[in-house]
Amino acid sequence: MTDSPQPEAHPSGLTHLDESGAARMVDVSRKDVSARTATATGRVLLNPETVAALRGGGVPKGDALAVARIAGIQGAKRTPDLVPLCHPIAVHGVDVDLTVADGGVDVSATVRTADRTGVEMEALTCVMTAALGLVDMVKALDPEAEVTGVRVEEKTGGKKGHWRRGE
Repeated sequence: MTDSPQPEAHPSGLTHLDESGAARMVDVSRKDVSARTATATGRVLLNPETVAALRGGGVPKGDALAVARIAGIQGAKRTPDLVPLCHPIAVHGVDVDLTVADGGVDVSATVRTADRTGVEMEALTCVMTAALGLVDMVKALDPEAEVTGVRVEEKTGGKKGHWRRGE
């Protein structure tokens, strides 16, 4: 492998811009491989009738939560195809939890890898695609379904170690 130097960063110090200000993918080849996780959450706001249908198994298209869970897993694995500067990494594990609550469905995803860069984008994409999968399953019941509050809650691994929202 040729050891090519990383182009100079933008004077602002932003790593995803080259010295001229053009977007670039950062070279992570010299970073150490480490176990990394990221957890993200979000919520799908739904009307009371749709919540009741989810609780009672009355969604016309079928098992909406199962479809949403699989959509989330697929989304995590396809993140670099959707987010232009995201590195393709080995996704080693994905947990997607969907909890029907009053007012909607809470979505939580934890993604794990052992690689050179983190999995925050994969966790966020997992939550978003799970939420979108759910919206697709219930849109006939609730055309006003709304995805909200998608954010990273926690990450581990890498040079910066452990981070948790609010700490």
